[in-house]
Amino acid sequence: MVSRADVNHDFSDAELEELAGFGTIESHKAGDLLVEEGAMAPDCIVTLSGHTDIFASTDEGRKRVGWMERGQFAGDLSVLTGQRHLSRVEMGADGDILRIAHGDFQRLIAGNSHYSDIFVRVLSARREFSNTRGFAVTIVIGAAMDRSVYALRDLLMKHGVAHRWFDPADGPVAAHLMAERGLTEADLPAVILGAADVLVQPTPEQLAAGLGLDLLPDGATADVLVVGSGPGGLAAAVYAASEGLTVIALDALAPGGQAGTSSKIENYLGFPTGISGNELARRATVQAQKFGARLVAPVRAASIGRDGDAYCLHLADGRKLRSRAVVVASGAQYQRLPIDGIEAYEGRGIYYGATPMEAQLCGNAEVTVVGAGNSAGQGAIYLASVAKKVHVIFRRSSLRDTMSEYLVKRLEEHPNIEIIPSTDVTALHGEEGLVGLTYRCRETGAEGHCDCRFLFLFLGASPNTGWLPREMVCDERGFVKTGADIAPMELVKAGWSLDRMPSRYETSWPRIYAIGDVRKGSVKRVASSVGEGSVVVSDIHQALAEIIPAAS
Repeated sequence: MVSRADVNHDFSDAELEELAGFGTIESHKAGDLLVEEGAMAPDCIVTLSGHTDIFASTDEGRKRVGWMERGQFAGDLSVLTGQRHLSRVEMGADGDILRIAHGDFQRLIAGNSHYSDIFVRVLSARREFSNTRGFAVTIVIGAAMDRSVYALRDLLMKHGVAHRWFDPADGPVAAHLMAERGLTEADLPAVILGAADVLVQPTPEQLAAGLGLDLLPDGATADVLVVGSGPGGLAAAVYAASEGLTVIALDALAPGGQAGTSSKIENYLGFPTGISGNELARRATVQAQKFGARLVAPVRAASIGRDGDAYCLHLADGRKLRSRAVVVASGAQYQRLPIDGIEAYEGRGIYYGATPMEAQLCGNAEVTVVGAGNSAGQGAIYLASVAKKVHVIFRRSSLRDTMSEYLVKRLEEHPNIEIIPSTDVTALHGEEGLVGLTYRCRETGAEGHCDCRFLFLFLGASPNTGWLPREMVCDERGFVKTGADIAPMELVKAGWSLDRMPSRYETSWPRIYAIGDVRKGSVKRVASSVGEGSVVVSDIHQALAEIIPAAS
Protein backbone atom coordinates (compact mmCIF):
# COMPACT_ATOMS: atom_id res chain seq x y z
CA MET A 1 0.00 0.00 0.00
CA VAL A 2 1.34 3.43 -0.97
CA SER A 3 1.61 5.91 1.89
CA ARG A 4 1.87 9.69 1.84
CA ALA A 5 5.59 9.37 2.53
CA ASP A 6 6.03 7.49 -0.76
CA VAL A 7 4.58 10.27 -2.90
CA ASN A 8 7.22 12.89 -2.19
CA HIS A 9 10.96 13.43 -2.15
CA ASP A 10 13.19 16.19 -0.79
CA PHE A 11 16.16 17.01 -2.99
CA SER A 12 19.32 18.15 -1.22
CA ASP A 13 20.98 21.47 -1.97
CA ALA A 14 23.63 19.68 -4.01
CA GLU A 15 20.97 17.85 -6.03
CA LEU A 16 19.04 21.07 -6.63
CA GLU A 17 22.20 22.70 -7.92
CA GLU A 18 22.76 19.83 -10.33
CA LEU A 19 19.13 19.81 -11.47
CA ALA A 20 19.36 23.53 -12.22
CA GLY A 21 21.48 22.62 -15.24
CA PHE A 22 18.39 21.08 -16.86
CA GLY A 23 15.99 23.97 -16.31
CA THR A 24 15.41 27.64 -15.62
CA ILE A 25 15.08 29.37 -12.24
CA GLU A 26 12.06 31.70 -12.05
CA SER A 27 10.76 34.07 -9.36
CA HIS A 28 7.01 34.24 -8.76
CA LYS A 29 4.44 35.96 -6.58
CA ALA A 30 1.80 34.12 -4.60
CA GLY A 31 -1.08 33.12 -6.88
CA ASP A 32 0.95 33.01 -10.08
CA LEU A 33 -0.05 30.17 -12.39
CA LEU A 34 2.79 27.70 -12.98
CA VAL A 35 1.06 24.81 -14.78
CA GLU A 36 -2.46 25.06 -16.17
CA GLU A 37 -4.94 22.27 -15.62
CA GLY A 38 -5.35 20.38 -18.87
CA ALA A 39 -1.89 21.25 -20.19
CA MET A 40 -0.26 18.71 -22.50
CA ALA A 41 3.43 17.85 -22.03
CA PRO A 42 3.55 19.73 -18.70
CA ASP A 43 6.80 21.05 -17.26
CA CYS A 44 8.32 19.67 -14.07
CA ILE A 45 8.18 22.27 -11.30
CA VAL A 46 10.67 22.04 -8.41
CA THR A 47 10.15 24.42 -5.48
CA LEU A 48 13.26 26.35 -4.37
CA SER A 49 11.71 28.79 -1.89
CA GLY A 50 8.24 29.69 -0.66
CA HIS A 51 5.83 26.89 -1.58
CA THR A 52 3.69 25.77 -4.52
CA ASP A 53 0.05 24.69 -4.25
CA ILE A 54 -1.62 21.86 -6.15
CA PHE A 55 -5.33 22.30 -6.99
CA ALA A 56 -7.69 19.79 -8.57
CA SER A 57 -11.27 20.10 -9.77
CA THR A 58 -13.54 17.61 -8.02
CA ASP A 59 -17.28 17.05 -7.88
CA GLU A 60 -17.22 19.30 -4.80
CA GLY A 61 -15.42 22.12 -6.60
CA ARG A 62 -11.77 23.07 -6.84
CA LYS A 63 -9.70 21.92 -3.87
CA ARG A 64 -6.11 22.22 -2.79
CA VAL A 65 -4.88 18.64 -2.70
CA GLY A 66 -1.24 19.23 -1.83
CA TRP A 67 1.66 21.64 -1.63
CA MET A 68 5.38 21.47 -2.35
CA GLU A 69 8.10 23.04 -0.23
CA ARG A 70 11.81 23.54 -0.94
CA GLY A 71 13.35 20.57 -2.73
CA GLN A 72 10.00 19.00 -3.62
CA PHE A 73 8.50 18.71 -7.11
CA ALA A 74 4.95 18.86 -8.47
CA GLY A 75 3.20 16.66 -11.01
CA ASP A 76 2.23 13.07 -11.71
CA LEU A 77 3.09 10.64 -14.49
CA SER A 78 1.90 13.13 -17.12
CA VAL A 79 5.18 14.98 -16.52
CA LEU A 80 6.93 11.89 -17.89
CA THR A 81 4.42 10.76 -20.52
CA GLY A 82 3.33 14.16 -21.87
CA GLN A 83 -0.35 13.39 -21.33
CA ARG A 84 -2.96 15.84 -20.06
CA HIS A 85 -2.11 17.29 -16.65
CA LEU A 86 -5.25 17.10 -14.52
CA SER A 87 -4.23 19.46 -11.75
CA ARG A 88 -3.35 23.14 -11.50
CA VAL A 89 -0.04 24.29 -9.98
CA GLU A 90 0.13 27.78 -8.47
CA MET A 91 2.68 29.66 -6.44
CA GLY A 92 1.43 29.52 -2.85
CA ALA A 93 3.86 32.07 -1.41
CA ASP A 94 6.41 34.40 -2.96
CA GLY A 95 9.50 32.47 -3.96
CA ASP A 96 11.55 30.75 -6.63
CA ILE A 97 11.01 27.61 -8.66
CA LEU A 98 13.07 25.53 -11.05
CA ARG A 99 11.11 24.91 -14.26
CA ILE A 100 12.31 21.89 -16.27
CA ALA A 101 10.64 21.88 -19.69
CA HIS A 102 9.07 18.59 -20.74
CA GLY A 103 11.68 17.84 -23.40
CA ASP A 104 14.56 18.59 -21.02
CA PHE A 105 12.90 16.47 -18.34
CA GLN A 106 12.78 13.50 -20.70
CA ARG A 107 16.47 14.03 -21.48
CA LEU A 108 17.20 14.07 -17.74
CA ILE A 109 15.25 10.86 -17.15
CA ALA A 110 16.88 9.03 -20.06
CA GLY A 111 20.43 10.05 -19.18
CA ASN A 112 20.68 10.05 -15.40
CA SER A 113 19.81 6.88 -13.46
CA HIS A 114 19.94 8.59 -10.03
CA TYR A 115 17.29 11.18 -10.87
CA SER A 116 15.41 8.75 -13.08
CA ASP A 117 14.93 6.39 -10.14
CA ILE A 118 13.67 9.19 -7.89
CA PHE A 119 11.26 10.79 -10.34
CA VAL A 120 9.85 7.53 -11.72
CA ARG A 121 9.37 6.06 -8.23
CA VAL A 122 7.58 9.12 -6.87
CA LEU A 123 5.49 9.85 -9.97
CA SER A 124 4.37 6.21 -10.14
CA ALA A 125 3.55 6.21 -6.42
CA ARG A 126 1.40 9.31 -6.87
CA ARG A 127 -0.59 7.62 -9.62
CA GLU A 128 -1.10 4.53 -7.46
CA PHE A 129 -1.98 6.69 -4.44
CA SER A 130 -4.68 8.48 -6.40
CA ASN A 131 -6.10 5.15 -7.58
CA THR A 132 -6.15 3.41 -4.21
CA ARG A 133 -7.44 6.43 -2.27
CA GLY A 134 -10.27 7.09 -4.73
CA PHE A 135 -8.94 10.54 -5.63
CA ALA A 136 -9.74 11.32 -9.24
CA VAL A 137 -10.63 14.42 -11.24
CA THR A 138 -11.84 12.42 -14.25
CA ILE A 139 -15.54 11.66 -13.89
CA VAL A 140 -17.70 9.37 -16.03
CA ILE A 141 -21.48 9.82 -15.95
CA GLY A 142 -23.71 7.13 -17.43
CA ALA A 143 -25.79 4.03 -16.81
CA ALA A 144 -24.23 0.80 -15.57
CA MET A 145 -25.54 -1.31 -18.45
CA ASP A 146 -24.63 1.22 -21.14
CA ARG A 147 -21.92 -0.49 -23.20
CA SER A 148 -20.47 2.92 -24.11
CA VAL A 149 -19.93 3.63 -20.41
CA TYR A 150 -18.20 0.29 -20.03
CA ALA A 151 -15.92 0.98 -23.02
CA LEU A 152 -14.90 4.39 -21.61
CA ARG A 153 -14.26 3.06 -18.12
CA ASP A 154 -12.36 0.08 -19.54
CA LEU A 155 -10.05 2.46 -21.40
CA LEU A 156 -9.44 4.59 -18.32
CA MET A 157 -8.80 1.57 -16.11
CA LYS A 158 -6.38 -0.07 -18.51
CA HIS A 159 -4.44 3.16 -18.95
CA GLY A 160 -4.23 3.65 -15.20
CA VAL A 161 -6.23 6.89 -15.23
CA ALA A 162 -7.96 7.28 -11.88
CA HIS A 163 -11.62 8.10 -12.36
CA ARG A 164 -14.97 8.08 -10.65
CA TRP A 165 -18.20 6.84 -12.14
CA PHE A 166 -21.70 8.02 -11.30
CA ASP A 167 -24.88 6.34 -12.52
CA PRO A 168 -27.79 8.85 -12.60
CA ALA A 169 -30.04 6.09 -11.22
CA ASP A 170 -27.94 5.64 -8.08
CA GLY A 171 -28.22 9.01 -6.38
CA PRO A 172 -28.15 12.82 -6.63
CA VAL A 173 -24.41 13.30 -7.35
CA ALA A 174 -24.74 12.66 -11.07
CA ALA A 175 -27.69 15.06 -11.34
CA HIS A 176 -25.71 17.77 -9.51
CA LEU A 177 -22.71 17.33 -11.83
CA MET A 178 -24.93 17.34 -14.91
CA ALA A 179 -26.69 20.54 -13.83
CA GLU A 180 -23.35 22.21 -13.08
CA ARG A 181 -22.00 21.37 -16.55
CA GLY A 182 -25.26 21.93 -18.46
CA LEU A 183 -25.69 18.25 -19.38
CA THR A 184 -28.95 16.42 -20.04
CA GLU A 185 -29.83 12.72 -20.21
CA ALA A 186 -29.49 12.93 -24.00
CA ASP A 187 -25.82 13.93 -23.59
CA LEU A 188 -24.85 10.77 -21.72
CA PRO A 189 -22.46 9.16 -21.40
CA ALA A 190 -20.26 12.12 -20.61
CA VAL A 191 -16.73 12.44 -19.27
CA ILE A 192 -15.59 15.41 -17.20
CA LEU A 193 -11.84 16.06 -17.41
CA GLY A 194 -11.33 18.32 -14.40
CA ALA A 195 -12.21 21.93 -15.15
CA ALA A 196 -10.75 21.73 -18.62
CA ASP A 197 -13.23 19.82 -20.76
CA VAL A 198 -16.52 17.96 -20.88
CA LEU A 199 -16.73 15.25 -23.53
CA VAL A 200 -20.27 14.40 -24.64
CA GLN A 201 -20.82 10.83 -25.85
CA PRO A 202 -17.13 10.39 -26.68
CA THR A 203 -15.73 7.33 -28.39
CA PRO A 204 -12.77 5.66 -26.66
CA GLU A 205 -10.53 7.22 -29.33
CA GLN A 206 -11.89 10.70 -28.60
CA LEU A 207 -11.41 10.19 -24.87
CA ALA A 208 -7.84 9.01 -25.48
CA ALA A 209 -7.14 12.13 -27.53
CA GLY A 210 -8.62 14.29 -24.78
CA LEU A 211 -6.31 12.71 -22.23
CA GLY A 212 -3.26 12.97 -24.48
CA LEU A 213 -2.89 9.20 -24.80
CA ASP A 214 -2.53 9.54 -28.58
CA LEU A 215 -0.37 12.47 -29.69
CA LEU A 216 1.29 10.65 -32.57
CA PRO A 217 1.56 12.78 -35.73
CA ASP A 218 0.94 11.46 -39.20
CA GLY A 219 4.21 10.49 -40.87
CA ALA A 220 6.07 9.71 -37.64
CA THR A 221 9.15 7.50 -38.04
CA ALA A 222 11.12 5.19 -35.75
CA ASP A 223 13.76 2.50 -35.92
CA VAL A 224 11.23 -0.01 -34.60
CA LEU A 225 7.45 -0.11 -34.68
CA VAL A 226 5.88 -2.47 -32.14
CA VAL A 227 2.29 -3.40 -32.99
CA GLY A 228 0.64 -4.62 -29.81
CA SER A 229 1.52 -3.71 -26.24
CA GLY A 230 0.95 -6.91 -24.33
CA PRO A 231 3.81 -8.38 -22.28
CA GLY A 232 5.82 -9.29 -25.40
CA GLY A 233 5.36 -5.92 -27.09
CA LEU A 234 6.17 -4.01 -23.91
CA ALA A 235 9.32 -6.08 -23.38
CA ALA A 236 10.42 -5.37 -26.95
CA ALA A 237 9.79 -1.65 -26.43
CA VAL A 238 11.75 -1.58 -23.15
CA TYR A 239 14.76 -3.45 -24.48
CA ALA A 240 14.88 -1.68 -27.86
CA ALA A 241 14.57 1.79 -26.32
CA SER A 242 17.09 1.02 -23.59
CA GLU A 243 19.59 -0.03 -26.26
CA GLY A 244 19.33 3.23 -28.19
CA LEU A 245 16.72 2.45 -30.84
CA THR A 246 13.83 4.83 -31.40
CA VAL A 247 10.57 3.03 -30.68
CA ILE A 248 6.87 3.62 -31.29
CA ALA A 249 4.61 1.01 -29.67
CA LEU A 250 0.91 0.84 -30.57
CA ASP A 251 -2.10 -0.95 -29.17
CA ALA A 252 -5.73 -1.20 -30.23
CA LEU A 253 -6.92 -0.49 -26.67
CA ALA A 254 -4.27 -0.12 -23.98
CA PRO A 255 -1.02 -1.70 -22.79
CA GLY A 256 -1.38 -5.14 -21.23
CA GLY A 257 -3.09 -7.30 -23.84
CA GLN A 258 -4.96 -10.33 -22.52
CA ALA A 259 -2.57 -10.50 -19.58
CA GLY A 260 -3.77 -7.03 -18.57
CA THR A 261 -7.20 -8.48 -17.75
CA SER A 262 -5.79 -11.04 -15.30
CA SER A 263 -6.77 -10.18 -11.75
CA LYS A 264 -3.71 -11.91 -10.27
CA ILE A 265 -0.70 -13.59 -11.87
CA GLU A 266 1.00 -15.72 -9.22
CA ASN A 267 3.52 -17.75 -11.21
CA TYR A 268 5.48 -14.88 -12.79
CA LEU A 269 9.09 -14.87 -11.63
CA GLY A 270 9.91 -12.33 -8.94
CA PHE A 271 6.38 -11.73 -7.60
CA PRO A 272 5.82 -14.39 -4.90
CA THR A 273 2.55 -12.82 -3.75
CA GLY A 274 1.34 -12.24 -7.31
CA ILE A 275 0.66 -9.13 -9.35
CA SER A 276 -2.35 -8.09 -11.40
CA GLY A 277 -1.91 -8.04 -15.14
CA ASN A 278 -2.91 -4.40 -15.23
CA GLU A 279 -0.27 -3.42 -12.66
CA LEU A 280 2.42 -5.40 -14.49
CA ALA A 281 1.51 -3.63 -17.73
CA ARG A 282 1.47 -0.25 -16.02
CA ARG A 283 4.96 -0.74 -14.61
CA ALA A 284 6.29 -1.92 -17.96
CA THR A 285 4.69 1.07 -19.69
CA VAL A 286 6.43 3.53 -17.39
CA GLN A 287 9.68 1.61 -17.83
CA ALA A 288 9.46 1.86 -21.62
CA GLN A 289 8.60 5.56 -21.48
CA LYS A 290 11.51 6.19 -19.14
CA PHE A 291 13.85 5.00 -21.89
CA GLY A 292 12.14 7.20 -24.48
CA ALA A 293 9.73 4.79 -26.18
CA ARG A 294 6.48 6.35 -27.40
CA LEU A 295 3.42 4.31 -26.40
CA VAL A 296 0.23 5.20 -28.22
CA ALA A 297 -3.28 3.80 -27.74
CA PRO A 298 -5.96 3.20 -28.77
CA VAL A 299 -4.88 3.01 -32.40
CA ARG A 300 -5.47 0.12 -34.76
CA ALA A 301 -3.13 -1.14 -37.47
CA ALA A 302 -4.88 -1.55 -40.82
CA SER A 303 -2.15 -2.75 -43.19
CA ILE A 304 1.58 -2.73 -43.81
CA GLY A 305 3.59 -2.43 -47.01
CA ARG A 306 7.16 -2.14 -48.21
CA ASP A 307 8.67 1.33 -48.58
CA GLY A 308 12.11 0.81 -50.10
CA ASP A 309 14.35 -0.56 -47.37
CA ALA A 310 11.73 0.39 -44.79
CA TYR A 311 8.09 -0.37 -44.05
CA CYS A 312 5.00 1.83 -44.01
CA LEU A 313 2.33 0.99 -41.45
CA HIS A 314 -1.15 2.28 -42.27
CA LEU A 315 -3.42 2.97 -39.30
CA ALA A 316 -7.19 2.58 -39.42
CA ASP A 317 -7.64 6.34 -38.99
CA GLY A 318 -5.54 7.10 -42.09
CA ARG A 319 -2.22 7.97 -40.49
CA LYS A 320 0.96 6.42 -41.85
CA LEU A 321 4.05 5.47 -39.85
CA ARG A 322 7.46 4.47 -41.19
CA SER A 323 10.13 2.25 -39.68
CA ARG A 324 13.07 0.05 -40.58
CA ALA A 325 11.87 -2.89 -38.46
CA VAL A 326 8.49 -4.05 -37.17
CA VAL A 327 7.64 -6.28 -34.21
CA VAL A 328 4.25 -7.96 -34.60
CA ALA A 329 3.00 -8.49 -31.05
CA SER A 330 -0.70 -8.09 -31.79
CA GLY A 331 -1.56 -11.21 -29.78
CA ALA A 332 -4.82 -13.09 -29.91
CA GLN A 333 -8.38 -12.31 -28.93
CA TYR A 334 -10.85 -14.43 -26.98
CA GLN A 335 -13.47 -16.07 -29.15
CA ARG A 336 -17.18 -15.45 -28.81
CA LEU A 337 -19.69 -18.13 -27.99
CA PRO A 338 -21.36 -19.46 -31.17
CA ILE A 339 -24.72 -17.93 -30.19
CA ASP A 340 -26.69 -15.61 -32.47
CA GLY A 341 -27.04 -12.07 -31.14
CA ILE A 342 -24.27 -12.36 -28.58
CA GLU A 343 -22.94 -8.93 -29.62
CA ALA A 344 -25.98 -7.27 -28.06
CA TYR A 345 -24.88 -8.43 -24.60
CA GLU A 346 -21.22 -7.40 -24.79
CA GLY A 347 -20.59 -4.67 -22.26
CA ARG A 348 -24.12 -5.29 -20.92
CA GLY A 349 -23.52 -8.53 -19.06
CA ILE A 350 -20.87 -10.25 -21.16
CA TYR A 351 -17.22 -9.41 -20.51
CA TYR A 352 -13.83 -10.70 -21.61
CA GLY A 353 -11.83 -9.90 -18.51
CA ALA A 354 -12.31 -9.89 -14.74
CA THR A 355 -10.86 -6.69 -13.27
CA PRO A 356 -11.91 -4.46 -10.36
CA MET A 357 -14.17 -2.55 -12.73
CA GLU A 358 -16.24 -5.64 -13.58
CA ALA A 359 -16.14 -6.79 -9.96
CA GLN A 360 -17.70 -3.48 -8.96
CA LEU A 361 -20.69 -4.30 -11.15
CA CYS A 362 -21.36 -7.85 -9.99
CA GLY A 363 -20.96 -7.68 -6.22
CA ASN A 364 -23.16 -10.22 -4.39
CA ALA A 365 -24.58 -11.54 -7.69
CA GLU A 366 -24.38 -14.89 -9.45
CA VAL A 367 -21.84 -14.94 -12.26
CA THR A 368 -20.67 -17.51 -14.80
CA VAL A 369 -17.15 -17.99 -16.12
CA VAL A 370 -16.66 -19.96 -19.35
CA GLY A 371 -13.21 -21.34 -20.06
CA ALA A 372 -10.60 -23.81 -18.83
CA GLY A 373 -7.33 -21.88 -19.05
CA ASN A 374 -5.37 -20.01 -16.41
CA SER A 375 -7.12 -16.73 -17.22
CA ALA A 376 -10.49 -18.36 -16.53
CA GLY A 377 -9.23 -19.79 -13.24
CA GLN A 378 -7.75 -16.50 -12.10
CA GLY A 379 -10.94 -14.66 -13.05
CA ALA A 380 -13.20 -17.13 -11.23
CA ILE A 381 -11.18 -16.96 -8.02
CA TYR A 382 -11.12 -13.18 -8.10
CA LEU A 383 -14.84 -12.85 -8.80
CA ALA A 384 -15.66 -15.35 -6.05
CA SER A 385 -14.36 -12.83 -3.53
CA VAL A 386 -17.21 -10.42 -4.39
CA ALA A 387 -19.92 -12.54 -6.05
CA LYS A 388 -22.52 -14.66 -4.29
CA LYS A 389 -21.81 -17.63 -6.57
CA VAL A 390 -19.46 -18.35 -9.46
CA HIS A 391 -20.30 -21.10 -11.98
CA VAL A 392 -17.29 -22.30 -13.98
CA ILE A 393 -18.42 -23.93 -17.23
CA PHE A 394 -16.08 -25.61 -19.72
CA ARG A 395 -16.24 -28.12 -22.57
CA ARG A 396 -13.52 -30.50 -21.40
CA SER A 397 -14.01 -33.26 -18.87
CA SER A 398 -11.19 -31.98 -16.65
CA LEU A 399 -9.53 -28.64 -15.92
CA ARG A 400 -6.14 -30.23 -15.34
CA ASP A 401 -5.44 -30.58 -19.06
CA THR A 402 -5.26 -26.81 -19.56
CA MET A 403 -5.04 -25.07 -16.16
CA SER A 404 -2.18 -24.85 -13.67
CA GLU A 405 -2.60 -27.22 -10.73
CA TYR A 406 -2.52 -24.50 -8.08
CA LEU A 407 -5.52 -22.82 -9.72
CA VAL A 408 -7.45 -26.08 -10.09
CA LYS A 409 -7.05 -26.82 -6.38
CA ARG A 410 -8.24 -23.34 -5.42
CA LEU A 411 -11.31 -23.67 -7.61
CA GLU A 412 -12.14 -27.07 -6.14
CA GLU A 413 -11.74 -25.87 -2.56
CA HIS A 414 -13.54 -22.53 -2.86
CA PRO A 415 -17.02 -22.62 -1.26
CA ASN A 416 -18.47 -20.03 -3.67
CA ILE A 417 -17.38 -21.79 -6.87
CA GLU A 418 -19.30 -24.53 -8.69
CA ILE A 419 -17.36 -26.45 -11.36
CA ILE A 420 -19.47 -27.67 -14.30
CA PRO A 421 -17.40 -29.79 -16.77
CA SER A 422 -18.34 -31.17 -20.21
CA THR A 423 -20.87 -28.39 -20.69
CA ASP A 424 -21.73 -25.74 -23.30
CA VAL A 425 -23.64 -22.49 -22.88
CA THR A 426 -26.42 -22.77 -25.47
CA ALA A 427 -28.64 -19.72 -25.03
CA LEU A 428 -28.61 -16.22 -23.54
CA HIS A 429 -31.68 -14.46 -22.15
CA GLY A 430 -32.62 -10.82 -21.58
CA GLU A 431 -33.69 -7.73 -23.51
CA GLU A 432 -31.99 -4.69 -21.93
CA GLY A 433 -29.09 -6.81 -20.76
CA LEU A 434 -28.21 -10.35 -19.74
CA VAL A 435 -30.55 -11.86 -17.15
CA GLY A 436 -29.84 -15.57 -17.50
CA LEU A 437 -28.41 -18.38 -19.60
CA THR A 438 -29.09 -22.00 -20.56
CA TYR A 439 -26.41 -24.68 -20.63
CA ARG A 440 -26.31 -28.30 -21.82
CA CYS A 441 -24.17 -31.25 -20.68
CA ARG A 442 -22.19 -32.69 -23.61
CA GLU A 443 -22.34 -36.23 -22.20
CA THR A 444 -25.99 -36.57 -21.14
CA GLY A 445 -27.75 -33.80 -23.06
CA ALA A 446 -29.34 -32.57 -19.83
CA GLU A 447 -30.06 -28.83 -19.74
CA GLY A 448 -29.84 -26.37 -16.88
CA HIS A 449 -30.63 -22.69 -16.35
CA CYS A 450 -28.79 -20.03 -14.39
CA ASP A 451 -30.26 -16.66 -13.39
CA CYS A 452 -26.97 -14.97 -14.11
CA ARG A 453 -26.59 -11.32 -15.13
CA PHE A 454 -22.83 -11.50 -15.67
CA LEU A 455 -20.99 -13.87 -18.02
CA PHE A 456 -17.19 -13.84 -18.38
CA LEU A 457 -15.72 -15.51 -21.47
CA PHE A 458 -12.17 -16.89 -21.56
CA LEU A 459 -12.39 -19.10 -24.62
CA GLY A 460 -9.77 -20.22 -27.11
CA ALA A 461 -8.08 -17.32 -28.81
CA SER A 462 -7.73 -16.37 -32.49
CA PRO A 463 -4.64 -14.47 -33.72
CA ASN A 464 -4.96 -10.77 -34.51
CA THR A 465 -3.42 -11.00 -37.97
CA GLY A 466 -6.11 -9.58 -40.24
CA TRP A 467 -4.00 -6.48 -40.89
CA LEU A 468 -0.95 -8.40 -42.12
CA PRO A 469 -0.29 -8.86 -45.87
CA ARG A 470 -1.58 -12.02 -47.50
CA GLU A 471 1.94 -12.87 -48.64
CA MET A 472 3.16 -13.23 -45.07
CA VAL A 473 3.37 -16.93 -44.24
CA CYS A 474 0.94 -18.11 -41.54
CA ASP A 475 -0.29 -21.55 -40.52
CA GLU A 476 -3.78 -22.89 -41.18
CA ARG A 477 -5.15 -21.19 -38.05
CA GLY A 478 -3.68 -17.79 -38.92
CA PHE A 479 -0.72 -17.78 -36.51
CA VAL A 480 2.42 -16.23 -38.01
CA LYS A 481 5.28 -18.56 -38.93
CA THR A 482 8.80 -17.47 -38.01
CA GLY A 483 12.36 -18.72 -38.40
CA ALA A 484 12.77 -22.44 -39.07
CA ASP A 485 9.00 -22.98 -39.20
CA ILE A 486 8.95 -21.30 -42.65
CA ALA A 487 9.63 -23.79 -45.44
CA PRO A 488 12.06 -22.74 -48.22
CA MET A 489 9.29 -22.78 -50.84
CA GLU A 490 7.14 -20.59 -48.63
CA LEU A 491 9.98 -18.06 -48.47
CA VAL A 492 10.24 -18.05 -52.24
CA LYS A 493 6.51 -17.43 -52.66
CA ALA A 494 6.63 -14.64 -50.06
CA GLY A 495 9.40 -12.87 -52.01
CA TRP A 496 12.25 -13.36 -49.53
CA SER A 497 15.23 -11.59 -51.14
CA LEU A 498 18.10 -11.97 -48.67
CA ASP A 499 20.98 -14.44 -48.83
CA ARG A 500 20.40 -15.50 -45.23
CA MET A 501 17.47 -17.41 -43.75
CA PRO A 502 15.01 -15.71 -41.34
CA SER A 503 16.23 -15.45 -37.76
CA ARG A 504 14.32 -17.20 -34.96
CA TYR A 505 11.42 -14.71 -34.66
CA GLU A 506 11.64 -13.19 -38.14
CA THR A 507 8.70 -13.66 -40.48
CA SER A 508 8.77 -14.27 -44.23
CA TRP A 509 9.25 -10.50 -44.66
CA PRO A 510 12.77 -9.33 -43.69
CA ARG A 511 12.97 -7.29 -40.46
CA ILE A 512 9.35 -7.99 -39.53
CA TYR A 513 9.24 -10.17 -36.42
CA ALA A 514 6.41 -11.97 -34.63
CA ILE A 515 6.47 -12.64 -30.90
CA GLY A 516 4.05 -13.79 -28.22
CA ASP A 517 0.61 -15.26 -28.75
CA VAL A 518 0.41 -14.23 -32.42
CA ARG A 519 3.35 -16.48 -33.33
CA LYS A 520 2.97 -20.12 -34.35
CA GLY A 521 4.23 -22.43 -31.62
CA SER A 522 4.41 -19.82 -28.88
CA VAL A 523 3.87 -20.82 -25.26
CA LYS A 524 0.82 -18.94 -24.02
CA ARG A 525 2.44 -17.58 -20.87
CA VAL A 526 3.41 -14.06 -19.80
CA ALA A 527 7.00 -15.06 -19.04
CA SER A 528 7.58 -16.61 -22.46
CA SER A 529 6.17 -13.55 -24.24
CA VAL A 530 8.42 -11.25 -22.21
CA GLY A 531 11.39 -13.47 -23.06
CA GLU A 532 10.64 -13.35 -26.78
CA GLY A 533 10.20 -9.57 -26.67
CA SER A 534 13.57 -9.08 -25.04
CA VAL A 535 15.49 -11.58 -27.19
CA VAL A 536 14.14 -10.30 -30.52
CA VAL A 537 15.90 -6.96 -30.03
CA SER A 538 19.33 -8.51 -30.60
CA ASP A 539 18.05 -9.91 -33.91
CA ILE A 540 16.78 -6.46 -34.86
CA HIS A 541 20.19 -4.89 -34.21
CA GLN A 542 21.86 -7.43 -36.49
CA ALA A 543 19.29 -6.99 -39.25
CA LEU A 544 19.46 -3.17 -39.15
CA ALA A 545 23.21 -3.38 -39.58
CA GLU A 546 22.60 -5.02 -42.98
CA ILE A 547 20.88 -1.97 -44.45
CA ILE A 548 21.84 1.67 -44.91
CA PRO A 549 21.22 3.58 -41.67
CA ALA A 550 18.21 5.86 -41.72
CA ALA A 551 18.94 9.56 -42.13
CA SER A 552 18.97 11.45 -38.86
